[in-house]
This record gives sequence, C-alpha cells and structure tokens, in this order.
Amino acid sequence: MSATDGLLVEAAQLAAELDTADPPTLLDVRWRLAGPPGRIDYAAGHLPSAVFVDLDTALCGPPGPAGRHPLPDPAALQAALRAAGVRAGHHVVVYDGGDGMAAARAWWTLRWAGHRPVRVLHGGFPAWLAADLPVSTDEPHPVTGDVTVTPGGLPVLDAAAAARLAAADDGVLLDVRAASRYRGEHEPVDPVAGHVPGAVNLPAPEYVADGRFPSGAALRDRFADAGVSAEASVGAYCGSGVTAAQAVLALHLAGRPDAALYVGSWSNWVADPDRPVAVSPPPEA
Repeated sequence: MSATDGLLVEAAQLAAELDTADPPTLLDVRWRLAGPPGRIDYAAGHLPSAVFVDLDTALCGPPGPAGRHPLPDPAALQAALRAAGVRAGHHVVVYDGGDGMAAARAWWTLRWAGHRPVRVLHGGFPAWLAADLPVSTDEPHPVTGDVTVTPGGLPVLDAAAAARLAAADDGVLLDVRAASRYRGEHEPVDPVAGHVPGAVNLPAPEYVADGRFPSGAALRDRFADAGVSAEASVGAYCGSGVTAAQAVLALHLAGRPDAALYVGSWSNWVADPDRPVAVSPPPEA
C-alpha cells in the first residue's frame, strides 16, 4: 500500500472509478486568491459529473477577525455539501486548477467535518487534461446528499495554541509563506508583515511543485530538515489557511496525520494588535 492511498488519486485511476456503478462524488473547487472566480473556469469545462463548490462561500466562513478563510459554520457547510451530492460514507474526490491549494483546503475541510473518504486529484484539472480525458460543460444536478457534518475530525490551532506550539521545545510551527513575507520584508495581503515568534519558515515550493507531491520518504526528509522530528508536535499556518492546508496534506503523506492547521493563520494573528510579531534579517549576500 502506498503512502498516497486514501489521500491522492491519479487521473487515470479516477477515470476508471468514474466508469463504475458507484463512482465517487466530484467537487470542482478551482479558486484564485485574486480572482477571477473559479466558477468561470468551471463553466468553460470541467470533469464530467463534477459539481462546483466555492471555497470562499461554501467551504469557509465569512472573512473577519477570525481570518480571511475561517472555519465554516457547520450547518452551512452541511447544507452546501448536501447540495453538492455528498453522501455519508461515500467517496469524494476534489480538484482545483493545478496548484493543489484549494483542493487541499477542501480535503482538509471535509476531513475536519468528519467525512473521511475524500481524496485530491493529483495535479488537478491540468493532470486530467494531460491524460486526454473527457471534459464537459454540462452542469449536473445531483441528488441531495445526506452527509452529516461533525466538526473535530482533524486537529485545529487557534492563536493561543499556535503560540504555545511555536514556543515549545518539542513542537514546530511551520510558516509556509514565501520567505520575504516570513522575514517581514514584504506583505502583499495582510496589514502587518512578519511571523509568529518561534515559527519556522518552510515555503510551500520546497515540498510541493505544480500541485504534485514527492514520495512520502522525500517529504519526511524535507520536514525533518525543518525540525519536524517523529517526536515533535507539528502545525502549519500561512496567510489565511489555504496553503497551510496543503502543508497538512503533505504532512499526512509523510506519515503525520496528527498535524494541526492554524486555520486563521496570519490574517487572524495580526487581527489582534497585542499579539507579538517577529521579523528576521534578510539572508547575507
């Protein structure tokens, strides 16, 4: 059994599963931080039978002090998933535009909500196209699902827990934003630049490229280089909890299903001006 079983699915394997009597439910979660909306891409072409689910409005709560992509209201999430045809105990596959971030946040959200049989299409929509598999512009109307959202399926950090983890001798809080944002040199989105004191910087491109993950062994080595030993508690954050969800997926692939997500991430941390902010000197030339 490979490390990706139950977490990722390749395009060819998914195509075979869709051609069965009980195919998985497909959720198209294409999304871009700066737009345009993913529904435009969905309308232009998507996997046959896929239902579009908006990350901003269906999989996350409204932006505010809790962050730009906070946890969704469980009842609202349940209604959105049922409208998309998600059934209790039935397999779900999520995919995005290829970078793997929105799909990872969708995967994380369903797992957090208690729905375990969910996988990410490895490489997203571009991988499906590269395999010369069919695309549709028809919008399906799925039978309403019966999934029940039960929060708590994956560990979550709030600001206080993130601070404790970053300060712990046996813990590692990973900041997976670009190094310039971590160091406080540049902040394109949030009002304050810097990082959570004690957090370790591991930019996402160092463990995933173009939405595709290396082997579990390679991921374990990369996280170990960042201080994530087998004994260390580990959590991750980014700007608003999307890229960090991908880090949690990578940690699962590396054999760390206990990895926690700071959902509010930096956008929540800086919402309270009393929280400390650390900056780092730029690397020597």
